[in-house]
Amino acid sequence: MRHVHDPTGITFSRRHFLAAATAWPVAAWFLPMGGSATAQSRPRLADYPFTLGVASGDPTSTGVVLWTRLAPRPLEPAGGMDPTAVAVRWELAEDDALKKIVAHGTALATPQLGHSVHVEADGLKPDRWYWFRFRVGEADSPIGRTRTLPEPAAQPERLRFAFASCQHYEQGLYTAYGQMARDDLDLVFHLGDYIYEDEGRDGRVRKHAGKEIESLDDYRIRYAQYKSDPLLQGMHAACPWFVTWDDHEVDNNYANDISEKLDVDPVAFLERRANAYQAYYENMPLRRRSLPRGPDMRLYRKAAFGRLAEFFVLDTRQHRTDQPNDDRPSPINAAALDPSNSLLGPVQRGWLQAGLIASHGTWNVLAQQVMMGMVGFLRNGELLYSMDQWPGYVHERLALVRFLAERRVPNPVVLTGDIHSNWVNDLRVDDRKPELPVVATEFVGTSISSGGNGVRTPKNLEQLMAINPCIRFHNQERGYVRCIVTPRLWQSDYVVAEYVTKPGGPVVTRASFVVEAGRPGAHPA
Repeated sequence: MRHVHDPTGITFSRRHFLAAATAWPVAAWFLPMGGSATAQSRPRLADYPFTLGVASGDPTSTGVVLWTRLAPRPLEPAGGMDPTAVAVRWELAEDDALKKIVAHGTALATPQLGHSVHVEADGLKPDRWYWFRFRVGEADSPIGRTRTLPEPAAQPERLRFAFASCQHYEQGLYTAYGQMARDDLDLVFHLGDYIYEDEGRDGRVRKHAGKEIESLDDYRIRYAQYKSDPLLQGMHAACPWFVTWDDHEVDNNYANDISEKLDVDPVAFLERRANAYQAYYENMPLRRRSLPRGPDMRLYRKAAFGRLAEFFVLDTRQHRTDQPNDDRPSPINAAALDPSNSLLGPVQRGWLQAGLIASHGTWNVLAQQVMMGMVGFLRNGELLYSMDQWPGYVHERLALVRFLAERRVPNPVVLTGDIHSNWVNDLRVDDRKPELPVVATEFVGTSISSGGNGVRTPKNLEQLMAINPCIRFHNQERGYVRCIVTPRLWQSDYVVAEYVTKPGGPVVTRASFVVEAGRPGAHPA
């Protein structure tokens, strides 16, 4: 297991980190939601302020978060904004022409939060579509479309949503979002790696601005570069999103307060994490409850689409223990089986179990980051597993699936990103034992662009499926997963772009799998 040591020989702890915080910039710690008496309603702007578009997210049956961020010059450190608060008007309507206004107000975009706006519109009607926009001075934002969820006791006949992850800006175009915007979805779940932290490199499809990101300004500029993409903006404006992160929103394969790079000073890493978490909040349609406190941010939460589906949005990065076996592909050995290993942490795990017990959903969905299927790869006659995924935390993983089985949680489905490839996995308490009953199904979505052009039929696919009986489908193309859910049937369509390294890549549905309510296990549609 990797360890981080303080070079002074003193054991590092969060207490030491907090004691050092007085030397930090105030913005990393004091994040006011309120405004200033000198807020400007007609500020002097260098250019059009809504270059990053609009978004909505975290809907309930009576409300939704409306988001924008003022950035007339998005690739400058402050987005081209003066260090003063700006009054931003917003309005929400029942029609796309915004004639039937049902809610409106003024929000303050403060420099402390990167001039982002998070309006928590409430008092809305359940299960309704709405349209919204923002105004600063004479400038109007694009119009966004959003919706509320059905009432908690409602019995919806259908839900149509997609999930996506891993959108490396340099490695490919966001072709898949163009098709997703035409899918007429109710919701989108983004499962992490919204940005990538590495420095710009020549010779790729596009190039990151600047070096590897560490400061708050670095992260803000990186989000601005990603969110400037018109296809991504269009999808954000089409329907509300639920978002969660994985590792690249901070640093590749980090684990809680431990950097991937072993020589990083632990205080410096938590400072970087605080910067990354603040920038994530600023750029996502999140509620005030997710406002970060230094290097900590509450991101796990749940939502219900009536009684059709209950969603548990998880965070498997912030609360995890360090990856075993130095994060190298390894057999499931004593280190991987250590009961102290955890992806969720005890508090989140208890919250999840309590929520699953209390759920009234026909389908119970874990929207999370890393693959739960225990998929091994044969190397030199030995079966090796990723230690960054659930097999590195196999005691907790076995216990979670056993919990689903023993508590008879109805129709559990796991949604996963991270791995840049498509999978359908039937989950057993122990996937190495095909004689055990199937408990749940995992749908793993590929990347939007990470990895560049994909592969339709991977090498050694037959061997991979033969040694891993949990696998029902696998390929390595780019795209997303579209899900159509009814009280009787769950269908997952694997939508792929044939290429992403140049514009115009055809987008097709490569495969579809269904799960029948009350009958665990996926089958081709």
